[in-house]
Amino acid sequence: MLKSILSSEDCASCRFCCSFRRKSLWETPLFDKETKEKLEQKFPEARFKRAGNSSFTVDLLHLYKTTDSEEEAACPFLGECGCVLSKEEKPFDCSIWPLRATKIDGKVRVMLENTCPAINRQPIQNVEELVQSGVGEKIIENAKKNPDMIKEIKSGFTIVF
Repeated sequence: MLKSILSSEDCASCRFCCSFRRKSLWETPLFDKETKEKLEQKFPEARFKRAGNSSFTVDLLHLYKTTDSEEEAACPFLGECGCVLSKEEKPFDCSIWPLRATKIDGKVRVMLENTCPAINRQPIQNVEELVQSGVGEKIIENAKKNPDMIKEIKSGFTIVF
């Protein structure tokens, strides 16, 4: 969804969005039950845990070697050349990163995660234009169908839609 402003090369060389600090596990992507079950068959080493009423996320706790909240663990679906998941298997959260759905004053909104190195090289107007072009509506529509993907607002975010 964001290919018009983020290059595949930037994302593949960075991989920031595919590793998670212990303190940022709330950002791990969500999978529906059907996709989770398919991935368990295809990738038996991947672990999942419930992450809401109808969603699952990857369980990374066994990958951490310390109790340091800054320690990072990579997504089990991150390979040498990037994500190993097919387009159908890839979580919606991953396809919209660094955008997220949040709820403010009872309304679902789109926020931008400011820690993405590649997005920080873009003028904010480019991001806002992309979101206004229909991406924001797709995110909100998906969030209404899957409320588990709505994240609490955190510092370091900019509301863009």
